[in-house]
Amino acid sequence: MDVKAKLRYFRISPRKARRLVNLIRGKQVEQALIVLKSMPHAVARTLEKLIRSAVANAEQASVRNPEEMIISKMVVDPGPTMKRMMPRAQGRANRILKRTSHITVVLKEND
Repeated sequence: MDVKAKLRYFRISPRKARRLVNLIRGKQVEQALIVLKSMPHAVARTLEKLIRSAVANAEQASVRNPEEMIISKMVVDPGPTMKRMMPRAQGRANRILKRTSHITVVLKEND
């Protein structure tokens, strides 16, 4: 049985989030949480909460051992980009892009 959890409009660029997602994709939930605990990146705490949310969804779906599930799919998609302007010299302006991410986790039972 597959269990999903989504985080939408998270205020970090998808490129930064994919660094950690690529490390934990395919691992067991317990191993992934240990890896995320030891990472100094800001997105690690959020990914940890998202995986715990997926485990809680698995418990609600009455899965036997939610802690032994495998992260079968973890995707970081770009969300909408907020556009801001930064004043520069001589009346010019630079565009600042504040990127967002949509993160999806799918857990699968270990066979």
